[in-house]
Amino acid sequence: MIRRLAAALALLTAFALATPAHAADEGPEQIVNGTFDEGTGPWWGTGNLTLGVDDGRMCVDVPGGTANPWDVIIGQDNLPLVEGETYAFSFYASATPAKVGRALVQLPVDPWTQYLSAAPEMSVSGNVYRYTFTAPVSLPNAQVAFQMGGSAEPWRFCMDDVSLRGGAEPEEYEPDTGPRVRVNMVGYLPSGPKNATVVTEATEPLKWELKDASGRTVARGKSDPRGVDASSGQNVQSIDFSGHRKPGAGYTLTADGETSRPFDIAENLYDEMRVDSLKFYYTQRSGIEIRDDLRPGYGRPAGHVGTAPNRGDTSVPCQPGVCDYSLDVSGGWYDAGDHGKYVVNGGISVHQLMSLYERDKAAFADRQLRIPESGNGVPDVLDEARWEQEFLLSMQVPQGERLAGMAHHKIHDAQWTGLPLMPHLDPQPRELHPPSTAATLNLAATAAQAARVFAPYDAAFAARNLAAARRAWAAAVANPDLLADPNDGVGGGAYSDTDVSDEFYWAAAELFITTGEKEFAQFVLASPHHTGDIWRERGFDWGNTAQLGRLELATVPNAIRDRERVRRSVLEGAEKYLAVQRDQAYGQPYGPPDYDWGSNNLVLNNMVVMAVAYDLTGKEKYRAGVREGMDYILGRNALNQSYVTGYGEVSSQNQHSRWYARQLDASLPNPPRGTLSGGPNSAIQDPVAQRLLQGCEPQFCYVDHIESWATNELTINWNAPLAWISAFLADRSGHAGCDVRYTAQGGRNFVAHVTVRNTGGKSLDGWNLRWSFPGAQRVRDSWGAAVSQDGPVVTAKSRGKLRPGATAAFGFAGTAPAGPNPSPEVFHVNGDRCR
Repeated sequence: MIRRLAAALALLTAFALATPAHAADEGPEQIVNGTFDEGTGPWWGTGNLTLGVDDGRMCVDVPGGTANPWDVIIGQDNLPLVEGETYAFSFYASATPAKVGRALVQLPVDPWTQYLSAAPEMSVSGNVYRYTFTAPVSLPNAQVAFQMGGSAEPWRFCMDDVSLRGGAEPEEYEPDTGPRVRVNMVGYLPSGPKNATVVTEATEPLKWELKDASGRTVARGKSDPRGVDASSGQNVQSIDFSGHRKPGAGYTLTADGETSRPFDIAENLYDEMRVDSLKFYYTQRSGIEIRDDLRPGYGRPAGHVGTAPNRGDTSVPCQPGVCDYSLDVSGGWYDAGDHGKYVVNGGISVHQLMSLYERDKAAFADRQLRIPESGNGVPDVLDEARWEQEFLLSMQVPQGERLAGMAHHKIHDAQWTGLPLMPHLDPQPRELHPPSTAATLNLAATAAQAARVFAPYDAAFAARNLAAARRAWAAAVANPDLLADPNDGVGGGAYSDTDVSDEFYWAAAELFITTGEKEFAQFVLASPHHTGDIWRERGFDWGNTAQLGRLELATVPNAIRDRERVRRSVLEGAEKYLAVQRDQAYGQPYGPPDYDWGSNNLVLNNMVVMAVAYDLTGKEKYRAGVREGMDYILGRNALNQSYVTGYGEVSSQNQHSRWYARQLDASLPNPPRGTLSGGPNSAIQDPVAQRLLQGCEPQFCYVDHIESWATNELTINWNAPLAWISAFLADRSGHAGCDVRYTAQGGRNFVAHVTVRNTGGKSLDGWNLRWSFPGAQRVRDSWGAAVSQDGPVVTAKSRGKLRPGATAAFGFAGTAPAGPNPSPEVFHVNGDRCR
């Protein structure tokens, strides 16, 4: 995320071409004694190395047990670079056993700016490596460095024929985009829209054919010319084959002499993605062993629990001058591919997990995710959310301390670490960073939400959250402008935010929904975010959270006085995103002139607004918009690739991570299936992207490389909307022809009366009605139907026939906790949604 901009060690990785080196003839040799014919001078090494020449090559025995690549270095100094000059850098290297090392051309002093950073995969037999780079500055004293630290075991490194010459031809990066017909490589839902995009020079409509797995043509038609697409710079045409609804595997689409990658048409396309995108969080956990029996290939010891060389998170002090206490902030999720944990990023992430649960609580069950807590009677998604929420609670300043009730903004290493580095091997000291208003309001919002969500399962935990939310709210009101320092970006991202009025609105909304109290209602109604147009074209994210409050007020039962207006405003936002989507030849509901960091998560969050509009109205156009938007994420894009690991024939595999680092260490895995890449980013802040993607059109500002942290990062807050939308798309319920009226009288002991009217055209021969309570309400006795309850989910069953236009009635006596007892608003009859 934004923290990488401040990294003292920006990582620039060129793509290695393991081809024979050839001497550059345009410029003089910059390296002195690169053949080691004169011994080892003027080469130098860190104090843990002894340089020597063996059979004409420099060889060293690299010690094991180091943490970072720069813990072991061989280098040469005083190499001049000329701004704008392109250089060829080549060398021979071998490793016993095989290793991935680092070859750098860089500034020799802090901030150690790297003009070239390569990661050669070195073998025992040895290879020659050649790279090119263009110097962005003139420098009289650049440094060549070979970094070889970070290995647990010792190994031997040899090199020879090191060369650095100017006058090289710049490397031109051309991504492999495959066939020009771009489709959702996972597939299409039978009843949903089916659209594709073909890249072509043609301006007249093209004939297309849809073929099944046997090669038989099952549909044909003509494409719709769209002209030049602004987001890709390509001339494109659209293909709509929605009329074909027959399920099957291995379909292909042919147009303009090109055939797409294969795809399926099936109802269950998103069932596994809903689970995989949530399973992502277990392997992001800090403070717990990741069990290999639960995630084969991803097992690792617990990170940051204080086992050497790890300093641990069980007693973390503040940065100097911030506080004089230490906190146990173990647990939680690592935010991204580093070892930092951030309240503002964790807040929106855990919120969206609880939100997707609140949308349809019956869709989530115990044992669904195969995590250590499975089998405890609580839906696994809540167990996973609790792991993060416990961490957020631990970041609150204790009672009796200055700024009590506020939340520390983040906790991470004192200095940046390199890749790869497993969490349990991180040797850096850990620090709490100053409290911030934004972090405090994130805590208030998620704790208020957790208070109602966890109430049916753990009353004590729910009460603890509500108390923490109240303390956080009071502290934020007393300290409304305690902002995170934008320069606090060493060892972790700053996550600064100059406007926290949106966090105030979100927190007040959550507290009002949970408590029903006048103070929070008044704050909601007075906030400019309550009536303003908050539906940014670029979408919402951790720094723009007013949308979360608006969506919660629209969907979770509450008594805000202008709730119908709130709901209409969600529809207005959805209409805005549908209009944007119609203008995009690739079907994404996101169309700014330049793409943002994490653009894929913004695309998905815009789809969340459209999905909520469908839930509120049942209008198919909103659900169709979500389905088409997912096509972009899964392959219908300019790069013709899926941005979700393991989904589609070609998908992102090398997201920026210190432990999913197979690209750098073959013993480590790629990210788990169901991991979202951040996606195209026009700002291309990292040096890999800057080197390869200069002048890129927005959709082409992406490279699937582990060190392109600006375009290819993974984060907990990017996987959260992927999980939300995957769950929505996996929901096969429709909108039934029925109307439900639910009325309740009484306080903590109440009586409810329910009527169900069949407004459809077919009789219901036996029916069941399902709803979920928003909190810890319980059914005691019922009449007129058999009523049962599982956690917050209630099911009423009747064997009677309900003819079109007929009404059935039943009732029950129940108990409610203190606070509001709003009526349920979402009902399912025989599995389909109705109101």
